[in-house]
Amino acid sequence: MLNIVLVEPEIPMNTGNIARTCAATRSRLHLVRPLGFDISDRAVKRAGLDYWHMVDLRVYDSIEDLFHKNEITDLWLATTKAPQDYAQAQFRDGCWLFFGKETAGLPLWFRQAHPDRCLRIPMRPEARSLNLANSVAVLTYEALRQLGFPQLCGEGDRKAAPSSLAEF
Repeated sequence: MLNIVLVEPEIPMNTGNIARTCAATRSRLHLVRPLGFDISDRAVKRAGLDYWHMVDLRVYDSIEDLFHKNEITDLWLATTKAPQDYAQAQFRDGCWLFFGKETAGLPLWFRQAHPDRCLRIPMRPEARSLNLANSVAVLTYEALRQLGFPQLCGEGDRKAAPSSLAEF
C-alpha cells in the first residue's frame, strides 16, 4: 500500500480528486494541518462523493505529529525544485509520497532534511507546476507500475481486460 501525504492542502477540489485516486488505487491518504478547508466541506466530498467510504484517511496536526504516529523510513518528496526526476526513483510497497500545498509546495526545512529523496515531474521550464491532483496521480501510478499494480484491475473478482476491441 502506498501512503499519500498532503502537507497543508489548500484547495478542497484537489483534495477530493486525490482522495478519489487513493480510493481507486488502495492508497492511504494522510492530511497534515492546517487545511485550507473543512474536510466535511461538500466541495471536497463532491469531487469524490461515491468514493469517500473507500478512502483510508488519516489527519495530523503537523509533519512532526505524522512522524511521531508512523514509522516512516521510505519517503519521497515531490517538488519542482528537485534535481532528479521521478523516473529515477525506486518505489517500494509502503513508501510515503509527500506533496506540499498548492501555493508554496513542501516546506524548505523538510526538503533540506531529505535532499536525496526529492523528486520532480519533468516539464517545460516556463511552466510553474502541474495541478496538485495531477502530480499525485503521476507519482502514484508510477509507484504502482513499479510494484506491478498490486490488488488492482485484473486481479480478484474483476473481469480481465478484453484481449481485443471486438470483445468490448
